[in-house]
Amino acid sequence: MAFENGWGGKTGGFRQRDFWVLLHRYTGLVTAVFLVLVGATGGMLAFNSELERIFAPRLFAKAPVGAAALDLATLAENAQRLVPNARLGGVAFTEADQVSAAFRPLKDPATGIPATLGFTQFYLDPWTGRELGRRTRGDLSEGVVNLMPFIYLLHFNMTLGESGQLILGLVALAWTVDCFVAVYLTFPNSTPRFWRRWRLAWRIKPGAGTYRFHFDLHRAGGLWLWPPLLVFAWSSVMMNIRFPVYDWVMNRLFDYESPRVAVAAMPKRANALPRLDWRAAQATGEKLIAELAAHYRFTVRQPLGLVYNERTGAYSYQVRGSQDLFERAHKGGSTVVVFDGDTGALIRLHRPTGERLGNSIESWLYALHMARVFGRPYQIFVSALGVLVALLSVTGVYIWWKKRRARLLSGKRRDRRQSGVDRADARVDV
Repeated sequence: MAFENGWGGKTGGFRQRDFWVLLHRYTGLVTAVFLVLVGATGGMLAFNSELERIFAPRLFAKAPVGAAALDLATLAENAQRLVPNARLGGVAFTEADQVSAAFRPLKDPATGIPATLGFTQFYLDPWTGRELGRRTRGDLSEGVVNLMPFIYLLHFNMTLGESGQLILGLVALAWTVDCFVAVYLTFPNSTPRFWRRWRLAWRIKPGAGTYRFHFDLHRAGGLWLWPPLLVFAWSSVMMNIRFPVYDWVMNRLFDYESPRVAVAAMPKRANALPRLDWRAAQATGEKLIAELAAHYRFTVRQPLGLVYNERTGAYSYQVRGSQDLFERAHKGGSTVVVFDGDTGALIRLHRPTGERLGNSIESWLYALHMARVFGRPYQIFVSALGVLVALLSVTGVYIWWKKRRARLLSGKRRDRRQSGVDRADARVDV
């Protein structure tokens, strides 16, 4: 099959540009419903912390005047006492006024059946160590306390678990590819006066009719928003189908170490009961992070979490460091030191930036996607972008519908004309 080269010169009957038009059209149609969903929910999640305080206020503590938060070891010990039928996996500051605790249910010695905890999320007061509340993440039967976790699950996997995550990952991959196809289709068909003609694609024609307005809005909106759209498309691939797609691309473009590789390099030594208790682990983590901060020249600003992984027999001590990106909320994007749960020997250090270019880019993708940088203005922009993603999808469907309707009407008129010609020929024959 012959193609046109996309810049006006024909090499046969089918144009290369037509192929990309079809690809853009049907990619948009297939992904439209999903992008409307993730755009609308993502717009809400940009203000997740603020909305959580409205719908689940009891899960946040009120800071006593002049009081300092308890240390991580004390919080861990309190959490373990509050849930005796489970083993604590760790505690972490999810917000400045909220600490989360992770548990694994213990098995009944007689039956071997794990205990039923009745919750998946557990929260502590950072200043007193008392329980703030517990909930089953995303379960709306518990009331509005789970509204934002439910919105998050809709955004992340449509509440369908791994299958939903895979579907949205494929949608994100198609969206990423379509970002490049879409910008190519805004280019003029010929090279003379290219920049002057392309400049028109960035504008909405004043006084245009309904169809032209939607077409210009779709094209110009996509161009002006292209960089953040690509960031959110590719970061969605990262979050949903990291392996093999995202890892494969990042490994070939940048100096990058996949978390899968980092985990695979960890010692495989399952250990449910480490020799270091929470207090000893905190002391070890503080010592190691101080030494590493001096060596790599970063500043430790505050402790964030202490977690024990039974499968690897290792503790993770998380801090907010000067090489971190997340500035608005405590959760995610932290500096982490990992060490042996028995000996306290250093296993590895993770820094969000400053090690490998690909991993630094990944940290920026997380921070930008989750609106954790550039303060309130960027948070508002991300919320608005969610609405604009939905709008671009809707305008794309409208353009397709109008063109399809025009083609159908044109076909009917052609059929009527042909029918008239056939009847005239029949009369002549008679």
